Amino acid sequence: MFGDADFAWLDGLRRAHYPAEHNRVPAHLTLFQHLPPAIEPELRDQLSAATRGMPSPAARVTGVMRLDRGVALRVGSPALDEIRAQLAEHFHGLLIVQDQAGWRPHITIQNKVEPSAARALADTLEQAFRPRPLAIAGLAAWRYRGGLWEPLSRHRFG
Repeated sequence: MFGDADFAWLDGLRRAHYPAEHNRVPAHLTLFQHLPPAIEPELRDQLSAATRGMPSPAARVTGVMRLDRGVALRVGSPALDEIRAQLAEHFHGLLIVQDQAGWRPHITIQNKVEPSAARALADTLEQAFRPRPLAIAGLAAWRYRGGLWEPLSRHRFG
């Protein structure tokens, strides 16, 4: 979860550039692609423990990331890297191959477009890009429901 101003900026970019028919969730930074539904209570407990009484991790938007058919903004945050690593260790054995691989924190603002459209947006964003702080307000979990996503839990830092 982002701070209000950063969420408005990022979600505005996503709404402007992500094809509406594929844009089913607001702007987000994914820690894990898939965790088994059976561990939802344990996941809530772990997210609560990771955020309760803890300061928001310092983070920065550090660059534009080119995807094959989209564009993302790269995020740097050693503190968030550590939180993700602790969660990955806790859920070791339950992670899919994609979540076992190295984590590349990013916020996707465009996907599922023609490569030429992705290149054009990346070029435009790179010309104006300046690194900037990113407010991380908390961690959230979502549940996939056959094409739709629904919020499962939200956990604020502090």
